[in-house]
Amino acid sequence: MIAIKNIAISALLSGAGAVFGSNFAMAQGPQGIVAASPSASAPLAGARLVGQGTLRFLGFEVYRARLWAQPGFDADQYSAHPLALELTYQRNFTAEAIAKRSIEEMRRVGSFTPQQATHWQQALQAALPDVKPGDRLLGLYQPGAGAVFKMGGRVVGEVADAEFSRLFFGIWLSPQTSEPGLRRELLAATRTAGQP
Repeated sequence: MIAIKNIAISALLSGAGAVFGSNFAMAQGPQGIVAASPSASAPLAGARLVGQGTLRFLGFEVYRARLWAQPGFDADQYSAHPLALELTYQRNFTAEAIAKRSIEEMRRVGSFTPQQATHWQQALQAALPDVKPGDRLLGLYQPGAGAVFKMGGRVVGEVADAEFSRLFFGIWLSPQTSEPGLRRELLAATRTAGQP
């Protein structure tokens, strides 16, 4: 996961995005609004597909993102709810590039020490695989716990740190995200349910 540019098209485009974001990309959600009904393929028990969107850079598709959460999910308090974020990559990225960019994006969400940054970057790099076009990386978030990453239905790694996990998923879900358009698409069902 997590979320998530080549890291947006050479590091997500040679140094631009995050595992799963990027301040160079223009988020668009042409897949449209998602169904708010339960999904048999939901990666989280009792979860519904909340939204989906596509991260683009200079017209190139970097990844497609989908967000699942359980009923009662409050976008303004995303870190209080279990959730799952899936990225389907359209470019090659190394785990190192993803981890480095993710730390940069996490700084937009909240502050942390240089020591935390170093530790988290190393832990994330160890938890994630390199990705290629078509790979689906799933990040699972549990409040007060850490992040678990899956690919092909199996756990590929985890970072057992609650603060890391909150900031990491904030790359996509925090109001401070560098990709507000993608955030709107991921939270589409919450808007139709009467939330902002």
